[in-house]
Amino acid sequence: MIYVCTVKTPLGPATVSAEGDALGGFWFVGQKHYPENTADWTEAADYPVFVKLRAWLDDYFAGRVRQPDFPLSPQGTDFQRKVWAFLLEIPAGQTSTYGALAAKMAAQSGRASSARAVGSAVGRNPISLLIPCHRVVGANGSLTGYAGGLDKKIALLRLERGDVPCQVGR
Repeated sequence: MIYVCTVKTPLGPATVSAEGDALGGFWFVGQKHYPENTADWTEAADYPVFVKLRAWLDDYFAGRVRQPDFPLSPQGTDFQRKVWAFLLEIPAGQTSTYGALAAKMAAQSGRASSARAVGSAVGRNPISLLIPCHRVVGANGSLTGYAGGLDKKIALLRLERGDVPCQVGR
């Protein structure tokens, strides 16, 4: 059974999903790649992983950025899951590029990976924010796409660097 609820963040509401004890999705309402087949999901605002998520979000938006202390279970292809695992290795306050991630994929698999393929996987990340796809930038440091919107990406990067409080989309 898949459980779902809406959580409030300083960047606007997000829909979250869980199955078992793991978080499976975090989508800002209205973002690209928002799930389509949610009719059989069960509303459960007090589901245990959602309680943990809310505490994590409170800490995160207060500037206490840390890895989640509950399981994440994103659904995707093997390639996507490998890219998402690399995203978890990018420290808060830092960025990486699509090309650098492609090089890591190639080194790990022994097969060439394109920055475009990595970018596609990054864009399909179903647990945005917690799997930090906002930390990936273009080769020249440009702030390229973010499924939740570039305003959110900028706010998240500023928050993680300690530049300014996160205040977009209240």
